[in-house]
Amino acid sequence: MKRRAGEREKSMKKKKLLEELGKDRLPYMTPVDADFHQLWKSRYSKLIFRKSDTVPEELHQMVQEAFLTLREHDCFFQDLVRIKGKDFVTPVSRILIGNPGYTYKYLNTRLFTVPWPTVGYDIKYCSPQIHDVCKALIRLNDYLHIEAVKALQNLVETKEINDTTVIDGEQNFATSLAEKESISKDESSCCVQADNYISLKNRTSYNMTLLNYMDPLQMLYLKQEPYFGMGDMAVSWHHDENLVERSTVAVYSYSCEGSAMAESDEEILKGRDPAVWHVGLKVAWDIETPGLAMPLHQGDCYLMLDDLNMTHQHCVLAGFSPRFSSTHRVADCSRGTLEYIFGQCELALQNLQTDLDSVALSLKSLETAVIKQVEEIHNEVEFEWLRQFWFQGKRYLKCTDWWLKPIAKLEEFWRKMEIMFSAC
Repeated sequence: MKRRAGEREKSMKKKKLLEELGKDRLPYMTPVDADFHQLWKSRYSKLIFRKSDTVPEELHQMVQEAFLTLREHDCFFQDLVRIKGKDFVTPVSRILIGNPGYTYKYLNTRLFTVPWPTVGYDIKYCSPQIHDVCKALIRLNDYLHIEAVKALQNLVETKEINDTTVIDGEQNFATSLAEKESISKDESSCCVQADNYISLKNRTSYNMTLLNYMDPLQMLYLKQEPYFGMGDMAVSWHHDENLVERSTVAVYSYSCEGSAMAESDEEILKGRDPAVWHVGLKVAWDIETPGLAMPLHQGDCYLMLDDLNMTHQHCVLAGFSPRFSSTHRVADCSRGTLEYIFGQCELALQNLQTDLDSVALSLKSLETAVIKQVEEIHNEVEFEWLRQFWFQGKRYLKCTDWWLKPIAKLEEFWRKMEIMFSAC
């Protein structure tokens, strides 16, 4: 119900904004505009941009090979999502890679992680190439985590969390996480530093990455950006969902610029080259502040710090060439891990007892509240996990069969809860 109310509110805001605009379009800026950097500094200061030449070359090579391997193995999938009560297939193809047993839900669709190599977990991949892919992405994850911690640390130290300019300056790779975590606990000031660092670390400890792929030339239709006239959109305006509050989102972008480029007969959009991919940003539901369109080239990265994902919306503007991206996030997994759902099942089954003589199953309590709780957990297992996995999650069997055992365990829990209802 809350989600539907939220969708109605967004729809009403969008309708009102478009009515106010009429046939007009809001202004937006790109780096070719004289006031671009001033706008970035004043209204989009929590966007950090890293050009490709600041990222280690070895990391570029590993990650870009990983993207191409996933494409060669047909491991990118279009998702069936629900928007305003209607089902749509996403124009972008995706795959989720991250911590074992984690899931991510967006637009009513639950994605299941292809687990990356993790100590304490026995993960068998379908091929050595898929193992290398996951290894490369956790390496990228670690790198972006360090970069995000440094960026947030800079905001904290300057004490200008709302207005600080965070345009990339010189990169200092000498400061490692190990050095940051070695803060002395003996002095109170150092304890404050340690507490601050723990907070920053928690908001940048990415537990998954959602990988995206799209070839615009293979799309029959792309939606036009409605507010600024920015052109074709691969992903519409949105806030990223189900993230830890004020956590940083980190994105690595790789567009295949060496591939054949289609010539456009369309009039070149003011300020934006339609052949080049861009990330667009705007202040949420604001018609006063100009938008921002940042070009994305091979190997560029950007970070959305602190509350930027809450106060602003972003979109992805399509270029002509195929593009991959790896979007690292601190997902709110309070209800989205195997640990959580197994705990719910065990809670429900506490009301089930076995007669040792007859081996018959019976219920310990017939109280309405207890039965209702079991019913809710039973429905959650079936509709939020089992149906979602067998409908779309099983696609990831191309990469690993890791999820089959825990899903079989969930099915066993579900069957026991079915027996509980028959015993009522």
